[in-house]
Amino acid sequence: MQVLVRDNNVDQALRVLKKKLQREGIFREMRMREAFEKPSVKKAREKAEAVSRQRKNARKQMQREGLLPSKPKKTR
Repeated sequence: MQVLVRDNNVDQALRVLKKKLQREGIFREMRMREAFEKPSVKKAREKAEAVSRQRKNARKQMQREGLLPSKPKKTR
């Protein structure tokens, strides 16, 4: 992964790097690898994540079809 530093602005480059790492899921992976996870716990977690993913996809599909109202936009 590569981030360009422009005008010696290291703070902005760090923000961009953190955002890229967040999108790739690196931080989440590091947290998960800090300690050993039992196979049974891993299996249960992966199953729960799959269910959550499917529910989210189904909800989005229903919103696209007009069966569910979409989220209201925040006004400032």
